[in-house]
Amino acid sequence: MSSKRILHVTSELVPYFDENPISSGVYNLAKQMFAQGNDVRIFMPRFGQINERRFQLHEVIRLSGMNLIINDLDQPLVIKVASLPGERMQVYFIENHEYFKRKSPYKDETDEWFEDNDERAVFFTKGVLETIKKLNWIPDIIHLHGWMASFLPIYLKTNYANDAFFSDIKVITSVYNQGSNGTFSSNLKDILEFDNINTSKLKYLIDNKYVSIIKEAMKDSDTIVKGEEVLIDELEDMFKQLNNPKFNFIQNEDVKEIYHVTSEIKIQE
Repeated sequence: MSSKRILHVTSELVPYFDENPISSGVYNLAKQMFAQGNDVRIFMPRFGQINERRFQLHEVIRLSGMNLIINDLDQPLVIKVASLPGERMQVYFIENHEYFKRKSPYKDETDEWFEDNDERAVFFTKGVLETIKKLNWIPDIIHLHGWMASFLPIYLKTNYANDAFFSDIKVITSVYNQGSNGTFSSNLKDILEFDNINTSKLKYLIDNKYVSIIKEAMKDSDTIVKGEEVLIDELEDMFKQLNNPKFNFIQNEDVKEIYHVTSEIKIQE
């Protein structure tokens, strides 16, 4: 396989998070492909728990300064960047004080999911897409990890469908159990419809569960990978039903085949 531009979009990554299936999975996949000569970059939210000084984050002035409209709210977008410790791989951080400054990434002090997690995920999605456009860095493959990144295929298939910048990008979704008990607010469809997305055409958005968004991402991805050895039944059933190229859980083996298979898929007109 010739050298590829690979973008990982995730909410968690070692060492900015403790080790878990997502944070470790992204790290291992990115590190392996980077070591094989690929241009690999990672985007994640700049959550409040991430120590800016310790990890030497700095603002990218030419990328910051944009505002994104989320459900009729004008929200500033700040982009920070750091090198993954011990690697020459760049990690870009999507920052917004309203959405990401909280010390806890997903839940409040009573262990309840934040009511605006849908807005936060949409801001993250639009922030990633707008930033890579501003970078003028077109990835060959976008690899998604976790429910917060799972809105991205929806936006690629709708708002960005006619944008030539994104026309040849392939999408991989790694499926995890993260957020399997989560439910978005009742405003989820309103948030998407504000961006002129016809939610009636989203096959699996029959409720506001996080799992439903993950299933939408699986449906609209070119390749699906199990991020964990055992998935909850609902996601396991979906994994079995889809005809997309699929890979079972891969831990330490060479992962090049995932990207080779994905890069060979023909773009559907």
